[in-house]
Amino acid sequence: MAGPLSGIKILDFTWALAGPYGTMIMADLGADVWKIETVFQNEQRRGGGPYVHGVSTYFFSANRGKKSVMLDLKSPEVKEAIYKIVPQVDIVNENFQPGTMTKLGFDYETLSKLNPRLIYASTSGFGQTGPYSARGAVDIIAQGMSGLMSTTGHVGGPPARPGYSIGDMGGGIWTTVGVLAALQERNVSGKGQHVDVAMLDAQITFLENAVVRYTSTGDVPGPVGYRHPIGTPHQAVPASDGWVVVAGVKDHTWPLFCARIGLDELGFDPRFEKAADRTKNYEELEPYLFEAFGKRTVDEWLEELAEVCWVGPLNTIDKMVVDPQVQAREMIRELPTWTGETLKVANTPMKLSRTPAGAEHGAAKPGEHTVDFLKMAGLEEAEVQALIDQGVAAMGPEDPESVETLSDEQIAQRVAAGVRRSLPATKS
Repeated sequence: MAGPLSGIKILDFTWALAGPYGTMIMADLGADVWKIETVFQNEQRRGGGPYVHGVSTYFFSANRGKKSVMLDLKSPEVKEAIYKIVPQVDIVNENFQPGTMTKLGFDYETLSKLNPRLIYASTSGFGQTGPYSARGAVDIIAQGMSGLMSTTGHVGGPPARPGYSIGDMGGGIWTTVGVLAALQERNVSGKGQHVDVAMLDAQITFLENAVVRYTSTGDVPGPVGYRHPIGTPHQAVPASDGWVVVAGVKDHTWPLFCARIGLDELGFDPRFEKAADRTKNYEELEPYLFEAFGKRTVDEWLEELAEVCWVGPLNTIDKMVVDPQVQAREMIRELPTWTGETLKVANTPMKLSRTPAGAEHGAAKPGEHTVDFLKMAGLEEAEVQALIDQGVAAMGPEDPESVETLSDEQIAQRVAAGVRRSLPATKS
C-alpha cells in the first residue's frame, strides 16, 4: 500500500537539519519530495561526515527518500521553470533566514499567487516576526536561548548539550505538524496558507513542564543529572555491570520496592515516605540506592523489579540497535546508497495499519532527478540540455570520487566570473 501522503508533492528548499528533518518525515509518509540543491553540490558539500561508501552519512539519514535537483536559483531560466512547477505542488518547505526567499523571488506572497492552494512552510531560528527574526540560529542557539541547556547536566556542573540535535529536529517536527494541519484545513477551505515555525518556539513547547513549574511556583528549574526533578526514584542507577533506569514507584509501592532491593528499613522511613519527601531528601537517599543496585547485574534487576515498577537498561547506542524490541518494531532500516552500497538509518516511529510509513529509499545521487524536474516544468530535452550546458542546472557524476571539490571561496570566485558549473555536464 502507498503511504498516507502518497500523491502529495513537496518542493523542498531546505538545508542542514531542521528543514530536511521535517520533509524527511513527510517523505517517510509517502510524499513526493523534490529537494533543490545547489549546482555545486557533491557529497562533500552535502553535510558532515563520517563519509561512508562515498556518501555523507549526515545528509543520507535526513534526506532519504527524496529526489535531488541541482539548480542555480538566481538564474532567470531556472526561476521561470520553478514558477511553472509551483502550481503542480502542494507544499513548499524552506528554512533560510527570513528574507532570503524574498530576495530569490520564491517567498510565500509570490508563490501563493501562482498557486492559492499552496502550503508554504518556513522553519527558522526565531520565526518570521519579532525582534530577533532577522537573526540566524542553529541547533545549539535554540537549545541555549530556550533554557533547555540550563536544565541539562548535573547539579553544580556546567550546562550540557543533549546528545542529539533536538533544537533542529524540534523545529522540523513542529513544521510538519503545522503542514499536516494546513493540509487538513485546505480540504475544507480550498486555500493554502503560510506555516511559520521558530526553532526557539519549538524548544519552549518541549519545556512545557519546566515552564509551568516556574510560572506557577517561581522556582527556576535547573539540572538534576540522571533523575527527574519531581518523581523519586525516577532515574538511572548503577548496577554492577552497567546502569538501570527505574520509574513508576508510587507511594503505596515504595515499601515493596525497598524490599525488592534489600532496603526493607527504608520503606517506612519518614524521610522517604512520600514522593515529595524522597525528592526533597534525595541527597540522603541516593547513597542507599547506589549501594543496593551495585550488588546485582542489570539483567538481574530487570527480572527482580519488573512486577514492581517500570524498569529498563540504560543502553548505549550499539546495544539499542540490536535490542529485540527495536528489531521487532523495525526501527533500524537498511537503505541503498547511490554508490551501490547500503547504510542503516533510524526508521519512522509511525506504524499505520493500512497505509504504512517508513524509510524505503536512500538519499538520491546529487542531481539525479534534475532532468525529470525540468521536464515537469514543460521544458523540452534540448532546453534542458541548454541549461546544463550553461551551468545553471546540473546532474551528478556516476562516481563520487570524480567530483571536483571546491571551497566556498573558489565557488564565490567562479560565480563572480560567471562560471557556475562544477560538475561535468551529462548528456541526456
